[in-house]
Amino acid sequence: MQAPPLTLALYQPDIPQNCGTMLRLCACLGIDAAIIEPAGFAVSDRAFRRAGLDYLDYVTIARHMNFAAFLTWRKAVERRLILLSTKAAGDYCDFRYAPGDILLVGRESAGVPDEVRAMADAAVRIPIRPPLRSLNVAVAAAMVVGEAVRQIGERAER
Repeated sequence: MQAPPLTLALYQPDIPQNCGTMLRLCACLGIDAAIIEPAGFAVSDRAFRRAGLDYLDYVTIARHMNFAAFLTWRKAVERRLILLSTKAAGDYCDFRYAPGDILLVGRESAGVPDEVRAMADAAVRIPIRPPLRSLNVAVAAAMVVGEAVRQIGERAER
């Protein structure tokens, strides 16, 4: 089986509806997902299952007990890590995505810590007009995943 064109990684997600929505996005676009624990909810959480609907049966989800376990996996698969961050300098549309990239989103409540940010190969941001701060994490993930899929030219037929 060939590697997925992209993986969307969720760093310690804390809102089940957003997590379910992002996993549904992965299912619909044919990309894999990774959840980096600890999550702020149980996978059996009703809101999580409701947001993902029956789409969760159509996405490959890798669960990592912590960021160290995720890094071990990432090293083994030799893939780039691209962080979505409001603190990044580069615009997400100007970045050149490649097959196999891992797109990492942070916690809804806090983003990612500096040590996680330092591990990323690159960071991208969605320009937001001042004085507004950020988009919902699932909306941001959809925008960046959509651009990456467009650039790579992969389709959801896998």
